[in-house]
Amino acid sequence: MAGDALIVYGATGYSGRLITQRLCERGHRPVLSGRSHERLATAAARVGCRWQAAPVEDARALDALLCDARLVVNAAGPFSRTARPIFEAAVRNRCHYLDITAEVSVIEWLASADAVARRAGITVMPAVGFDVVPTDCLSAYVARHLPDASHLRVAVTGLYFLSRGSAKTLLESAAGGLVREAGLLRRVPLASRRRAFDFGAGPRLCLNVSLGDLATAYYTTGIANIETYVDATPATWSMLVAARAGGWFWSTGPQLAIAEAIADLLPDTPPGSGQPHETQVMTIVTEVENGDARRVTARLRTPEAYDFTGLCAAAVVERVVANDLEPGFQTVARTYGSDFVLGIPGVSREEITREGSHTQ
Repeated sequence: MAGDALIVYGATGYSGRLITQRLCERGHRPVLSGRSHERLATAAARVGCRWQAAPVEDARALDALLCDARLVVNAAGPFSRTARPIFEAAVRNRCHYLDITAEVSVIEWLASADAVARRAGITVMPAVGFDVVPTDCLSAYVARHLPDASHLRVAVTGLYFLSRGSAKTLLESAAGGLVREAGLLRRVPLASRRRAFDFGAGPRLCLNVSLGDLATAYYTTGIANIETYVDATPATWSMLVAARAGGWFWSTGPQLAIAEAIADLLPDTPPGSGQPHETQVMTIVTEVENGDARRVTARLRTPEAYDFTGLCAAAVVERVVANDLEPGFQTVARTYGSDFVLGIPGVSREEITREGSHTQ
């Protein structure tokens, strides 16, 4: 590697600040980066770190940022705009690349760059936050208990806050949903598939969305048919139906610019921010099924999504810094195993349940 510096790109956003905070608590002093000189200076002074501005459109600035870096964590969404230029700069400078994307297209593109990353001797590991580490680890866990599984389904409940970056990502993907069938991604309307999942208090209706697991779980488990869902709360139902009905409008030209300007007005911290949201619990259910209708299901509970992202990204950074890595494209569960998530504070996993004609 060219140097030893740790870079947090997008450090002035909500997730970037949480990742920086957790890294500092572990004794690291990352270099904070992003676009805004003023915001970076303020954020860096708050935690006693260095900063260096580098717009993603400026390849020379990115090279100057990464030339002495060992690792960069990209926390700047939408990742459809930031992942490629930062990854390409990481390749040029032999710097490991991590990010916290949940965008299926971004993960797929990074997977396609596996050979490039291997030649550079770097690891490229997207989605090292709430999207998708807990779901990826739980998917690997249940798949191990049904090795001939042909279908995987993932469901999440507990979402309550959307940062500005996440809102912009949602707007860019509003035109439609995805599923994976026979190994290939296929477009389906958002909220067009409904299925009940038990998050611990009885079955709840869930609606299909395009979570990053449609990409990562395929590479982690090899299962060819994957669907991802969120709990159909009134707020979620309204949002998904609106996105399905008007996604074509908001995802085009001037309308997208207007929608993003509105997203910029959103608060970038949740109510009561500043302390971990100890009362907020995320619950995940994954189930796998084989051709004989045998099914294995498990649940996982984690801290609030953004709090989890800060804790988890910092934990992955420390693994990479310690040379616990594999070159090329990787997923967290494939590299570190299904139990990696259990090392994050506040995470608990419930034992599997089995259903089907051969249940014992």
